[in-house]
Amino acid sequence: MRTLRIPVAAHGTVEITVTEQGQGHPVLVLHGGGGPQTVSAFAELLAMQRRARVITPTHPGFGGTPRVGSLTGIPDLAAVYVALLADFRLQDVTVIGNSIGGWIAAEMALADSQRISSVVLVDAVGIVVPGHPIADFFSLSPKQVAELSYHDPERFGIDPSKLPPEALQVMAGNRATLSLYAGAAMGDAGLTARLAGVRTPTLVVWGDSDQIVDPDYGREFAGAIPGAEFQLLPDTGHLPQIETPGALLDAVWAFAQRHALIRPTS
Repeated sequence: MRTLRIPVAAHGTVEITVTEQGQGHPVLVLHGGGGPQTVSAFAELLAMQRRARVITPTHPGFGGTPRVGSLTGIPDLAAVYVALLADFRLQDVTVIGNSIGGWIAAEMALADSQRISSVVLVDAVGIVVPGHPIADFFSLSPKQVAELSYHDPERFGIDPSKLPPEALQVMAGNRATLSLYAGAAMGDAGLTARLAGVRTPTLVVWGDSDQIVDPDYGREFAGAIPGAEFQLLPDTGHLPQIETPGALLDAVWAFAQRHALIRPTS
C-alpha cells in the first residue's frame, strides 16, 4: 500500500492510497460504500489466479484517508481515477466497480475511455429506475444492511458490537463520506440518458438475491448502455466479490479477455 499525489484538473493535487499487486493485464478495482476492505480479498484473488496487475485505490475520505474539499460527487472521483490511469500511463485497462464503485466506473467510461478496454459494473448504483428504488441505506441498521446485502447474511454479515472502537470510527467516517459523494438517494436522475454515450464494452453483473438494488434495476442499467451484457449470479447478494468471488472472477476475466487489446492469458 502506498500514497500517491495525483494532479487532477479542477481539483489540484489529490492524495490517493493505492494497493497494487500482480503482473499482467491492468485492472482497476473500485470499492463501494463499505470501504476498501470490501474488495481487498477479491483483488488479491484476481492477482493470484489470473495474469493481472490489480490496482485498488481507496476513495479519498474512506478508511480515514484525506479528501480534497472540491471532491464532492461521483464524477469528481471518476476524474481522479482517469487522472490516475494517465499518471500510471496505463492502456487496455479493465475497470471493475461494485455499488458506488460501479457508478464511478460508468462515469469514467463517459469521461475518457481511451485507456479503458472494458468496464464491469457489479451491483452498481447511480441511475434512477421508477418502481425499483435503491434501499434507503442511511436509515438502516448494520444488521438490516446485511440482510439486504447478502444471500446468506448470517454467514457474511458483520456484527458491529464485536468490532473495536477504531473500526467503528472508520465505519462512521465511511458512511459520512458515502453520503457526501452519492447523496441520500445514491442516484443521479440524468445518468440513464447520459449512459447512451458509453462506447466502452460493458458487462453488468448482478446478484440474484440483491435487495439493495434488485436485479431488474441491474437490467435497466445494462439496457441504458449500448451493447452492454447482463449476467446474473445465483445465490448472491449485493457484494458478489465477498459472497461468490469465484463466480465473479470467472465472469470478469472472460469479459476482460474478450475485449482486451492485448489478450491476457489465464
